[in-house]
Amino acid sequence: MTSATLLTPARAASRPDQWSGPAARTDERAYVRALVVLDTTVLTIAVLIGYVTRFGDETPGGSKIPYVVVAPGLVLAWLVSLRVLRCYDDRVLGYGADEYRRVNAASLRLAGGIAIVAYIAEVGVSRGFLAISFAVGTLGLEVARFAARKRLHRARSRGAGWSRKVLVVGDTAHVLELVQTLRREPYAGYQVVGACIPDALLAPVAQRLGDVPVVGSFRGIPEAATAIGADTVAVTASGELTATRLRRLGWQLEGTGVDLVVAPALTDVAGPRIHTRPVAGLPLIHVEAPEFRGARKLVKGFVDRAASSLALTLLLPLLAVIALAIKLDSRGPVLFRQTRVGQGGREFGVYKFRTMVVNADALLAELACRNETDGLMFKMRDDPRVTRVGRLLRKWSLDELPQLVNVLLGQMSLVGPRPPLPSEVARYDGDVARRLLVKPGMTGLWQVSGRSDLSWEDGIRLDLYYVENWSLAADLTILWKTFGAVVNSRGAY
Repeated sequence: MTSATLLTPARAASRPDQWSGPAARTDERAYVRALVVLDTTVLTIAVLIGYVTRFGDETPGGSKIPYVVVAPGLVLAWLVSLRVLRCYDDRVLGYGADEYRRVNAASLRLAGGIAIVAYIAEVGVSRGFLAISFAVGTLGLEVARFAARKRLHRARSRGAGWSRKVLVVGDTAHVLELVQTLRREPYAGYQVVGACIPDALLAPVAQRLGDVPVVGSFRGIPEAATAIGADTVAVTASGELTATRLRRLGWQLEGTGVDLVVAPALTDVAGPRIHTRPVAGLPLIHVEAPEFRGARKLVKGFVDRAASSLALTLLLPLLAVIALAIKLDSRGPVLFRQTRVGQGGREFGVYKFRTMVVNADALLAELACRNETDGLMFKMRDDPRVTRVGRLLRKWSLDELPQLVNVLLGQMSLVGPRPPLPSEVARYDGDVARRLLVKPGMTGLWQVSGRSDLSWEDGIRLDLYYVENWSLAADLTILWKTFGAVVNSRGAY
């Protein structure tokens, strides 16, 4: 039976007419071949660094180990380990953390295997040579895979690069929802090229769901996939797709080279909270409740306060220069204190460097009609209230550095949802109010995903996703991505 997996909600699709099945497979194989060449280059350099660092320009004295054979053999064994651990599987390439986990596992298992064999066989291979080679090689593989992935993402965002062609199957409402979800992140590599809907919804003339053509019904899914060159069939919710019909669909796709994926109705839930358990042949998805207290929260609070204290100490000269520039640029205080709403609905004063004229709030009513964002926030790309120094501070997000004081006081976190205004909270509905279950953050998913360029709806969706699925590892990832967002000035105004 063809492989069946759970499709996570963050996937993408665009310009479906560009790709044919054979062309997509050719690009996929070209990407894999490029990865093999890249990995080989990285590992060769790592082994050479290990040798030169350990032995220098001299031949290892008194050693009977032929390193001229050992070094190429290590590179070859490493590549075999990457292949065995399926580090070139198209299901993990280009998206998600599984690719990096497999690369690390392949390196660690090979290192452990060599250590055991060398000990049992009493082979005197230099431990320093192996340690340096594996350390440099593992890090190099991670960096090279990251660079290759970023290049692939840029190509996919332009409608180029290797991507999967997806035929979506399900009821109309669920098909449209899945298509929207898949297209949310175009770099993920899922391009919707057609849809199959129930017979009852078919019309005598050609149909389209948005810009997605309806290419068939549930009676001819394999034929429809072949006709449009799809390499993936994504099944979403439908009352007519029973377990028996879904199992038969898997049998029909067997041997065709078309993968079957099942997109559950449950969305915006991170992988660590999902556990699949087979019960009586039925794969039940168990979803753990979000964690809003406990040991991990205590650790997060400790890290927040320690990091903010260290950052304030190191950044003190920069803070002084910014304060002087603000004072010289325009009249008024250096700091701007505004009431925001934090965890549990508690109000607090958030600190920022002043970037606007002193009567900015009074001028807001005159500019309300020029608001460039939807929802409850006011955003204006060329806001006349912003000072000259303020524009520079906003471009590099330096105006938010005083919020480190709020983090130190325990009112905010380094990572979390955007701290809302009381006027915004007053208009929250039940779903949006869940943002208040955790501390607001200096940075968060919305900042690293576009900041002011995002719509209100997308910003709220990202904040709620963080609230439901936060983790210390995710916080570190967001902090790392924040530097890139700040350097590129994405959505900063």
